[in-house]
Amino acid sequence: MGRLMLRREEHLRTLRRLLRSFPVVALIGPRQVGKTTLAREFAAGARATRFDLEDERDVARLADPLLTLEPLRGLVVIDEIQRRPDLFPALRVLADRPRRPARFLVLGSASPELLRQSSETLAGRIAYHEIPGFTVAEVGPARMDRLWVRGGLPRSFLAPSERESREWRRQFVRTFVERDLPALVGALPSAALQRFWAMLAHYHAQTWNGSELGRAFGVGDTVVRRYLDALTGTFVVRQLRPWAENLAKRQVRAPKVYLADTGLLHSLLGIDDHGALERHPKVGASWEGFALAQVVARLGVPWAECHFWATHQGAELDLLVVRGSRRMGFEFKRTATPALTRSMRVALADLRLDRLDVIHAGRETFRLAPAVRAVACQRILEDIEPLRA
Repeated sequence: MGRLMLRREEHLRTLRRLLRSFPVVALIGPRQVGKTTLAREFAAGARATRFDLEDERDVARLADPLLTLEPLRGLVVIDEIQRRPDLFPALRVLADRPRRPARFLVLGSASPELLRQSSETLAGRIAYHEIPGFTVAEVGPARMDRLWVRGGLPRSFLAPSERESREWRRQFVRTFVERDLPALVGALPSAALQRFWAMLAHYHAQTWNGSELGRAFGVGDTVVRRYLDALTGTFVVRQLRPWAENLAKRQVRAPKVYLADTGLLHSLLGIDDHGALERHPKVGASWEGFALAQVVARLGVPWAECHFWATHQGAELDLLVVRGSRRMGFEFKRTATPALTRSMRVALADLRLDRLDVIHAGRETFRLAPAVRAVACQRILEDIEPLRA
């Protein structure tokens, strides 16, 4: 599979659109997700200057950022911006110049919450675009199982063999907690973080229970919460926020936790291949997280518009997407014969859903009830329309 087949056109279009409207655009996402490659493709043929803050020579060039950046014209790309958040005040000054002689594309492996200084100093001047791993829209439905097993990080997905993919992911986990994570979030014990990450893999697709995890890990609630926030802020864990509104039923208030990349999930669980995954007790949870992420990518919605819903009486909904007045619900069932359940009826009525789709592992899409469809996961590109703003 050649790299040209996986040129990420949708992300390139988004960058073009954002840079027409904002003087600074932050391209964010996990390590090794392809931010640098995408930025190079975006800058190809353009008047561009690039700085890499992992290169000591570029760090030295930016010792006085205004002196270095002010004369530049066209596109300025600054990679690994999380290493120098002190650059944001200088970018604010440059962004406010008349006629904007330069626009800035900054690349980072930390969330806006970890880059708080950027939101404080560049409010109204910066737009964020998060790039995930490869999606089924990019690799094609025929490679969906490969995407599920290997995950969407490019070097894992594109590896020549399963063995090389597994080895790359194992090395990624090790170097991430030993080198990358401390540089992003400060001093945290790497051995403890790796054990916590591996333990969290067994709670994938479950509601967060800090007390239970703290007891299992032998530390207090606040410690495991700090670890969770560190992994979330660096995009390797996803917290799906609960939806709560003034209903008569008592609702779950804790987030649901997913490892963001199923390839890393499988490495942390010790799953080597598709056969081992099919026999593993977490196969259903793994598939749920994978299918959920593909639906969110297909809809084209930010994760801030995505929630789950559950009540203490037992009703639940795996994914609730709220955009304006529209409410769409999704359930994920790893079966070829999904059926309408009482929980779905309750969610449909209580949440006033416009539509509920049950994403399943079969081959066909069909109607289960008024406003309820069973949608084959391999057909999400055909049967689920992107949501427009």
